[in-house]
Amino acid sequence: MSKTCRKVLLVLVSALFLGTIFAAPCAAFEFKKEYKMQLNVGPTFYWGMGATKFAELVKEKTGGKMNVKPYYSSQLLKGAQLQSAQLVATGVIDCALESTINISPVIPECNVFSLPFFINNFENLDKMKSGKTGEAIFEAMAKKGLVGIDWAENGFRQITNSKREIKRPEDMKGLKFRVVGSPIFIDIYRQLGADPVDMNWGDAVTAFQQGVVDGQENPVGVLVPVQIWQYHKYASFWNYLVDPLIFYWNQKEWNAFPEDIKKAIKEAAAEAGRFEIALCRAGLDGDKSINILKNEFNYTMDVPEPVKFMESKGMTVTFLSDDDVAAFEEATKPVLDKWVERIGEEIYLKAKADMGK
Repeated sequence: MSKTCRKVLLVLVSALFLGTIFAAPCAAFEFKKEYKMQLNVGPTFYWGMGATKFAELVKEKTGGKMNVKPYYSSQLLKGAQLQSAQLVATGVIDCALESTINISPVIPECNVFSLPFFINNFENLDKMKSGKTGEAIFEAMAKKGLVGIDWAENGFRQITNSKREIKRPEDMKGLKFRVVGSPIFIDIYRQLGADPVDMNWGDAVTAFQQGVVDGQENPVGVLVPVQIWQYHKYASFWNYLVDPLIFYWNQKEWNAFPEDIKKAIKEAAAEAGRFEIALCRAGLDGDKSINILKNEFNYTMDVPEPVKFMESKGMTVTFLSDDDVAAFEEATKPVLDKWVERIGEEIYLKAKADMGK
């Protein structure tokens, strides 16, 4: 063999060897048959539709390599809704689309979104998510073995009941409300003179029908699907606290993903989050979210005007005046002060700065 031929052969062998080395990480990575995703609600709720969209987009953007399977209605938790973050952190569940309410037992900073009458509107919420507040929450998650990927939304929580119109703090006194079993919720309702009860939705419906429980609180994206008008005549839109959602993943598993897979998941979460947020806000922010759904996702809402729809079902829908909100804010200030101390003044001040307060 000539010297020239030997040189050519050596170059080819070297190139093949180096190519094998650099190709090895991607070729060697083995994807699971499925990646389990936890969420609390069913597929027909906006939250559930966001999870479905995310799973579809991950599969599309990874060329079919990844199969994210949403497990709706807390199937993986067996009713223990506040344990989702623990189970993702330990790797029992791969990922989740969860409310900050349900993440708060592991990440107390998430309670900043549940401070009573603190945020009040979509603009303030968006500033917090994209600002120092959101950054701090994702940093806190990282310390607990979780990777925060992006945001979605369950919405501002409104109140309904079967007894009377609620406009002022004194209207709450003596009423029994089904609430989320988070301590800050219990504190808020007790401070207002109401009787908060933690129960699952199935039991709550029975309690409504029997007149044992007078009311409940939930975002509009829940009120319409559960047909709340079957049980309650009065709804008050008071935006007393908000319920953001976070796409998040087990940190150890996330760190092992190739960079192109991480990028695809992030893109899927951003797109699915935008879709899901628009669903939650449709009819509540003028035409903004309706147009996002129509122009970006070719999607038309079944109920584009939820307030009018609730009224058409016989409900009395009340929007609180600024003075009314101020009265509730003053009445619940002891709860806010207590919980600022619990979650840390640092995250509270970041939120105030993000909102320009």
